[in-house]
Amino acid sequence: MENEKLTEQIIGCAYRVHNQLGFGFLESVYQKSMLIELKKQGLQATEERGMTVYYDEQEVGHFDADIVVENQVILELKTVRELAAAHEVQLVNYLTATKTDIGLLINFGPAGVVVKRKYRTYKKTK
Repeated sequence: MENEKLTEQIIGCAYRVHNQLGFGFLESVYQKSMLIELKKQGLQATEERGMTVYYDEQEVGHFDADIVVENQVILELKTVRELAAAHEVQLVNYLTATKTDIGLLINFGPAGVVVKRKYRTYKKTK
């Protein structure tokens, strides 16, 4: 599935989850709910998937991605009042370290769902 179409489908899932739950739960509640919604949409999704970080082709660390969809998109979920630049940098670092092309930073915040699409390599947005 093409990345743009896939990310649009994932974003739709985030809105459905937020419409049902609203704001105020722990990140883990939204994570479990996203997994349910993604699977309802026929998408393969893995939670807390261990990812290896490489430097100069050598393993230097590990982190757990909140959710990985179709082995193509890393989801980083937040439940904060406002996203910070550090959240975006964290996701881009995950993409770079794992050589994953695209990720979504999704915040289930008080003002609704906020989604930031991030790429491993710079892509000019419209």
